[in-house]
Amino acid sequence: MASLTSCRSALRDLKKLLRLKKAIRNLDNRGLTTKGDFLIDDPKYGFLKELGLEKRNVGVYNGEWKAHGEVTTSICPANGKAIAEVQQGNLDDYEKCVSAAQSAWSSWAELPAPKRGEIVRQIGDALRSKLVPLGKLVSLEMGKIQAEGIGEVQEYVDICDYAVGLSRMFSGSIIPSERPGHVLLEKWNPLGVIGVISAFNFPVAVYGWNSAIAMVCGDAVLWKGAPTTPLVSVATSRVVADVLEKNNLPGAICSLCTGASDIGEKIASDTRLPLVSFTGSTAVGQKVGVKVQERFGKSLLELGGNNAIVVGADANLEMVAQSVVFACVGTAGQRCTTTRRLILHSKVYDEVLGRLKKAYGQVMTRIGDPLDENTLYGPLHSQVSVDKYKATIADAVKQGGKIEFGGKPIDRPGFFVEPTIISGLSHDSPVVHTETFAPIVYVLKSSSVDEAIEWNNEVKQGLSSSLFTQDLSTLFKWIGPFGSDCGIVNVNIPTSGAEIGGAFGGEKHTGGGRESGSDSWKQYMRRSTITINHSSVLTLAQGIKFE
Repeated sequence: MASLTSCRSALRDLKKLLRLKKAIRNLDNRGLTTKGDFLIDDPKYGFLKELGLEKRNVGVYNGEWKAHGEVTTSICPANGKAIAEVQQGNLDDYEKCVSAAQSAWSSWAELPAPKRGEIVRQIGDALRSKLVPLGKLVSLEMGKIQAEGIGEVQEYVDICDYAVGLSRMFSGSIIPSERPGHVLLEKWNPLGVIGVISAFNFPVAVYGWNSAIAMVCGDAVLWKGAPTTPLVSVATSRVVADVLEKNNLPGAICSLCTGASDIGEKIASDTRLPLVSFTGSTAVGQKVGVKVQERFGKSLLELGGNNAIVVGADANLEMVAQSVVFACVGTAGQRCTTTRRLILHSKVYDEVLGRLKKAYGQVMTRIGDPLDENTLYGPLHSQVSVDKYKATIADAVKQGGKIEFGGKPIDRPGFFVEPTIISGLSHDSPVVHTETFAPIVYVLKSSSVDEAIEWNNEVKQGLSSSLFTQDLSTLFKWIGPFGSDCGIVNVNIPTSGAEIGGAFGGEKHTGGGRESGSDSWKQYMRRSTITINHSSVLTLAQGIKFE
């Protein structure tokens, strides 16, 4: 009996030890310091306090800042150090957010659209005043270089400007009626409270695309940002909340509920949210889309992209060289529009590959702290990203790939890896057809543009694509019905760097949703077809007599 008791005691001790090791490993994976030091206390990062951030921040806003969920620590991917803490929301906080947003929507939807546009204009101006500190926070917490961080906040500013104009422009239709004394109208009305779930790689802009347009359409917005960029979510919401409160409007028009997957799952299944906009991986996006469809809600999905640049034999190679580097290594390969496949005509293959390797060598001299203005290339976002990078390169080599450049993590604090070029793989290799959110590009050799178009289209995703050519017939084939099947089809520019005026999104496993410009606003509204009989006679359609 004593021996059995000892064994049970030893087993319990072993389980405790394993749990302790797992906890330590989780801390290591996040790069979390255990010394209690926070970057927010370092004068170098004084911009954090300019944004109203503190050592511990509240991650829920619904007209008031209150949260009751777990406390999470935000980690800087450039050095693995703790920035500050955020208390996340729990399901009770979520319920309060939805309830407050529903109440706020009633008054918000009553405002004329141009009046709503005026509020969005003020939000844009408030963001302008915080452009640099908020952009620096994006760099610090996400890892992209400072120019890109500031540029991302500028995108939110720009979409606010766009939405202000839209508030005086979106309109219905008057349609000729076949019946005398009748008018046939089409009118757009707001949906209500919509849910927005955004990703870590664009923690400001994606929310901006959705919220600015949704607000002028008359919707209230409930936002769940990425769990690993909670400080950006809090700081951005503070800017928006301040504008709403100064105008004596309910803050819950733009609610925030940071949290883990349980909050996202609740958003997807909540019948009170007629639209859910989700940005993230294809795997998770499919689950969100199915869950929303189960309740007959609407989903706006912006998911993965296995994007290709096609270079024809007649391409301007100087332009190609300038475009490809940023498309492949910008944001350390963590844009959904990053170029993953470089399809080169055999006549230019060697020259383009040689130039690309030389350019990558120059990029390696500009690796460093994203907040350093001289830095061109920053870290991956997390240790998880580094592990996926390593596993993908191992798979590529196993499948016959040759590493032309890079291929290894960089031995320095933070989550840095070498930008990587891999050749020698077939266009339909499993690893080539798998999107990896890292700076890895597969260089493929094609015999013709027609063959390259087939390769471009054979992957499951359909987000962004680009062709470099000087031939008009090739150009028009590329943008036509037998060309690229992507939502973004570029010519002589890279796959990344979309403007806010066009609709952003893709086809197939990219989800089919459209955000930002063009007529994307229609996704945030419901359409009513209205027939008005202003005569004294009842006339049925199609000439039907029912007497």
